[in-house]
Formats: sequence, structure tokens, C-alpha cells
Amino acid sequence: MERRIVLLAHNIRSLWNVGSFFRTADAFSVEKIFLTGYTGTPPRREISKTALGADEWVPWEFQKDPVSVINSLREEGYSIVALEQTEKATDVTVYQGKEKICLLVGHEVTGVPKELLTFSDDHIHIPMCGKKESLNVSVAAGIALHCLTNPYPSPAK
Repeated sequence: MERRIVLLAHNIRSLWNVGSFFRTADAFSVEKIFLTGYTGTPPRREISKTALGADEWVPWEFQKDPVSVINSLREEGYSIVALEQTEKATDVTVYQGKEKICLLVGHEVTGVPKELLTFSDDHIHIPMCGKKESLNVSVAAGIALHCLTNPYPSPAK
């Protein structure tokens, strides 16, 4: 199954993280990036510096309200998948998911707000082996996009 993926980045403080989203989205054929809340938008030098030009060809849209984006995407058949450590989160390396996915990422420190988690169909997390419990949001998005676009075979039972 070839997945169709969009990325929704909500309340991202760092313009360098936003630029990294563009570069990563290009690498994994993300169809579009939705920037919501107070997330910065192109054109900005900091975004361009890390995007290395991807901000010029990866489609993107800014909307203040993420809920309207989520509702529109759901109407188009997208499953809303929050990248967040929650009790119901599935390991991203075994997540099956649907054909059309909106990967939702949130604030660098506080993550995806609880309100948006309630609008999510699924939660996924990246298993951590070290002492730290999380990764930089743009790094985490890259790992999740790799797993979602190159799904691993289901583990033997």
C-alpha cells in the first residue's frame, strides 16, 4: 500500500524546525504541510536555511485553527495520527494505519495539546532506549515519516 501523507505542525516555535519539516517532507513525498497556531511560515531566512529550497516546492498552507484543518482532512478520508507519548500510543514501527494519514506534531516542549489529541484517530510514539524520553520534534517527525512511508513487516506472532 502506498500511503498518502500530509503533515500538520501546530504551535512550532523554532523556524529551524519548520525548515526541517519542509526538507523532510520533500524526502518522504509528503503531499502538503499545514502550519497552524503560531507556527512560523515562509518566507523566512531561518526556514530557508534548513529547508535548502524545499520550502519553494513542497506545498504548504497556513491556518490559525488546526481543528478546521483536521475536520477538512477527515472529510477527505484522512486518518489523523498524533505523534505523541500517550497511554494509547502505538509503537510507530508496528503501526499499520490507513492509506491516507495526516501526521500531527506539536510544540517542542509541550507536544500535541490534549484538545487536538481528542480529535486524533490514533496516537503513535517512537520507542526510546536512552535516558531521554523524547526527541527534537523535527527529528521525531522524520523518523515517523520514514516508518509511515516504509512500513516494516508485522512482527511474527
